[in-house]
Amino acid sequence: MNSRSSRSDRPDQTAEGAGAGQVMDILFGHWRTELLLTAVESDLFTHLSGAPATAEELAARLGYRLPGAESFFVGLVGLGLLETEDGRFVNAPAAEQHLVRGRPGYMGGYLQFCRRELNPSWDGLGTALRTGLPQNRAAREGNPYHSLYEDKSATDLFLDSMDMFNSGIASHLADLDWSRYTSFVDVGGARGNIAHELASRHPHLTGEVFDLPPLESSFTEHMAALGGAGRVSFHGGDFFADPLPEADVLIFGHVLHNWGPEDRLRLLRSAYAAVRPGGAVIVYDPMVGDAVPSLYATLASLSMLVWSNGGREYSVDECHAWLKETGFRPETVALPDGVNEVLVVAHKDR
Repeated sequence: MNSRSSRSDRPDQTAEGAGAGQVMDILFGHWRTELLLTAVESDLFTHLSGAPATAEELAARLGYRLPGAESFFVGLVGLGLLETEDGRFVNAPAAEQHLVRGRPGYMGGYLQFCRRELNPSWDGLGTALRTGLPQNRAAREGNPYHSLYEDKSATDLFLDSMDMFNSGIASHLADLDWSRYTSFVDVGGARGNIAHELASRHPHLTGEVFDLPPLESSFTEHMAALGGAGRVSFHGGDFFADPLPEADVLIFGHVLHNWGPEDRLRLLRSAYAAVRPGGAVIVYDPMVGDAVPSLYATLASLSMLVWSNGGREYSVDECHAWLKETGFRPETVALPDGVNEVLVVAHKDR
């Protein structure tokens, strides 16, 4: 065998083919995603929780057909989401914790929201880059949340995802010094996860969730399920059309990155009017710093490009500048490594 044919048998070793594996691995990422999303939609991991099954048994539970189903299950083993024990499939620890319906860390709602709402917008990434316009029709026509909340199933999936995303930051917010404050408003606070955590950790606080009126029933149900909701209430409204409720502290969590710079300034000016003297505004988002942003922040920013009306991730310096322009005195709060958020507290001196 000559050297040319030897190299052609191993293209990954040539200069031209050295990066082929890397490129293919990125492509395979989409296929891996489809394995995950299909498994979540079928509730496969919930079916397996506490009930290991052979390929034939699991296929029967899900209404799948062999032999394709077995390849699907083996693929989930390859992803590290399933394991095999004595010829039966069982959930891997990550799947048992985050993909079994009803668990506190359940991520299935967000994954299904991505499949139904966010991923279709990503299909138009090239168009969004050329035009600067969102690929979500509802966003092009105004506020995408108005149409999202018209669909109860889509709303439930979205609220599940919001709970999943804010659960990590909730304890860090509660760790702040709340001793000088007695009230707060979580602006765009969905069904009240953050508000419930703060009120539970600090019994002297009373809180409100300010969000679009269709979410009130979801808020009421969620608070009843969590218990101890007496000091947290819901205030329906549109923050671009209605004044924000007055309080010592207003919270903007995963809100500003949904909108363009002018809308962010509008919201912060409205917040300044609502915060009592000596109070504060709290902002958290996956902001970027002066260095090259993380892949997480970059993907979050592109998600805002394709799905929202002018949204993108922004830098910490930009956040500080907007807060100063509207009259606040901002400071960035240090968070532990591994937290994919930046937390800024901005004080209103008078």
